[in-house]
Amino acid sequence: ELNERFRRAKASLTYHNGFIQFAMDVQIEMQIAKPFWDLVADPIWKNVDIDMKEALDRRDSNGKDPAIFAAKALESAIKIVSDTKGWTRGTEKGAAHYVDNLVSAANGSYLLAWEGDMLKDYFRKVRNSLGHGPGLEPMPQLTLPQTDWAIEAAMSWVRSLIRRM
Repeated sequence: ELNERFRRAKASLTYHNGFIQFAMDVQIEMQIAKPFWDLVADPIWKNVDIDMKEALDRRDSNGKDPAIFAAKALESAIKIVSDTKGWTRGTEKGAAHYVDNLVSAANGSYLLAWEGDMLKDYFRKVRNSLGHGPGLEPMPQLTLPQTDWAIEAAMSWVRSLIRRM
C-alpha cells in the first residue's frame, strides 16, 4: 500500500523489506525490483537482501562502490543455489567456479554456457575492476547509469536464478 501511495503522489520512492529507497524508473520497479524483493524475503536469501540494500543505500547516498555490493548479492545467490542443489565441491576459489557448478552438464546445466559466460563477464568487468587495487592506473569508477545497470542486472540475475529453483 505504501508503494501505491508513493506512486500516486508521484514520489520517486519505493519501500521493500523494511527500507525506503529511490525509485527512478517505474518499469524497472515493476519488472525487476519488486519481483526481486519478493523472492529474497525468504530467510535463505538474507545475505543477498543485506548486500543489495547496501548497494542501493550507497547508490542513493552517492557512497563508494555500490556495484561491489550488488555483485556480492549476486555471488551469494549463485553460492546458495550451488549449495542447495548439492553441487558445491569445496574447492571453488571464486564466483567463476560457482558459475561453473551451475553450467555443468553433470549438474543438469542449470544455466546454459552462454549464460555462464555472461555471469563471469559481470564479475570480471564489474566486480573485479572495482574490487582490486588499480596500481598506477586511474581509480575505476562507474557512472550513475552504469551503477544503476550493475544493480539492476544483479537483481535480474538473482531473480532468474531463484525462479529456476
